Amino acid sequence: MISIRYILLWTALSGIYPIKAQESIPDINKKILSYVETVVGTTVGQGECWDLADQALTSAGARFDKTSQKTIYIYGQMYNPEQDEILPGDLIQFENVTVSYKDGNMILTENYKHHTAIVYRINNDKSLKLAHQNTGFAGRKVALSDLNLDHIKKGDMYFYHPVSN
Repeated sequence: MISIRYILLWTALSGIYPIKAQESIPDINKKILSYVETVVGTTVGQGECWDLADQALTSAGARFDKTSQKTIYIYGQMYNPEQDEILPGDLIQFENVTVSYKDGNMILTENYKHHTAIVYRINNDKSLKLAHQNTGFAGRKVALSDLNLDHIKKGDMYFYHPVSN
């Protein structure tokens, strides 16, 4: 069990968090990404967002706290993205997160009340490409979408590096 939790309240100032693309990522993260590549466009488990994380971690031989599912999910070693790099293959738990951004003449808003995603890639613009399911845009199928951390207006995000068994 992790004794120290980094709970981040994201505000409009979220651009202060460093995101660095890694040329060399840990093997366990690579295994998670390999699993994700095999399931994009399909439904994993019952199609819940956490089913994708569960199966990706299991297939990679990673351990995580399965007893935490009524509160905040714990998917490995929690870290503070202000101090540690966000890596492809890491997991993010969203709690009451609101994302809002302008697209042309429209302002779009997304809400992640209780949601899990896997970091699939760090984009060139330093936004994240996420793999997740049980979303409004893809339903219960695994899909990829972009998340610009500068667009996060409120909520808590928990970041995890996967940990081998």
